[in-house]
Amino acid sequence: MESLKLSFEAIAPIFILMLLGYTLKKLKVADKEGFDTVNRLVFKVFLPVLLFYNLYKTQTASVIDVKLILYTICGVLLTFIIGYFAVLKLTQENKKRGVMLQGFFRANFAILGIPLVNYICGENAGGVTSFMVAVVVPLFNILAVVALERFREGRTRLNIRGLIKGVVTNPLIIGTMIGLVFFFFDLRLPKILENSVRDVSAIATPLAIIALGAEFAFGGVKGNGKEIAVVVLSRLVFVPLLFIPPAIAMGISGESLACLLITFGGPIAVSSFSMSQQMGGDENLSAQTIIASSALCLLTLFLWIFTLSSIGLF
Repeated sequence: MESLKLSFEAIAPIFILMLLGYTLKKLKVADKEGFDTVNRLVFKVFLPVLLFYNLYKTQTASVIDVKLILYTICGVLLTFIIGYFAVLKLTQENKKRGVMLQGFFRANFAILGIPLVNYICGENAGGVTSFMVAVVVPLFNILAVVALERFREGRTRLNIRGLIKGVVTNPLIIGTMIGLVFFFFDLRLPKILENSVRDVSAIATPLAIIALGAEFAFGGVKGNGKEIAVVVLSRLVFVPLLFIPPAIAMGISGESLACLLITFGGPIAVSSFSMSQQMGGDENLSAQTIIASSALCLLTLFLWIFTLSSIGLF
């Protein structure tokens, strides 16, 4: 029951903020153009600052688990490759392909990672998880840009030059790269500026989730039913089944295994909606897959945590 309680407490705030966004739209506090403006701000300003700050505050003295890092990178890349060929078969619409591919591999690690790992492994855990933020988040964002650039609406073939330009000019990538420079060289901001960056970064996630809730439309679920089912089942069931058992066989356990559980079995990242909307993806499908995965992960994460803890791996 404690595992279920934690999962609920981690996911419930997301639903509350989504509901707030949906309610604000229904009350016509802001129109679609207003929420689109919020999404542009989130994508171009607040999320890049959040990614920078996550890396900035990560301590270089944190435990670095090389096996975990290599396994995570290989697993995410393999999921991307499998998903790439899957979406080519599943739909003919590029707007949906990019969003579906992003949903296959991109988990909500930044928001759920540290809270869930701290509960599973104890309050003294988190060193490995904090460092993994610096590994997983940049990897997710780079692959997300690649996916959405590759399947921009109207594009019929891979444009390498355009793809590279899309990656290096993406605000999320820029924020991540600057954060990595500060991380590796242990650079520090003046305290006043650091506090300002911290405050701006704190705005990103709530705004992104509120804007996501405002975009949700119940009428669109029926038309996207197949795509939602495939993405959500893959993210919450098939991907963790593919990567968690081999990790256990390799001797990965404790905090490292908890990190893998969130990476491969966590719900789709909320930030993927803003990126989908700003890069020509199907924003309705993106919103619906995020909401569905966030709801169903209450059950799937509970089952994973209960099973793994019962056999002594946590």
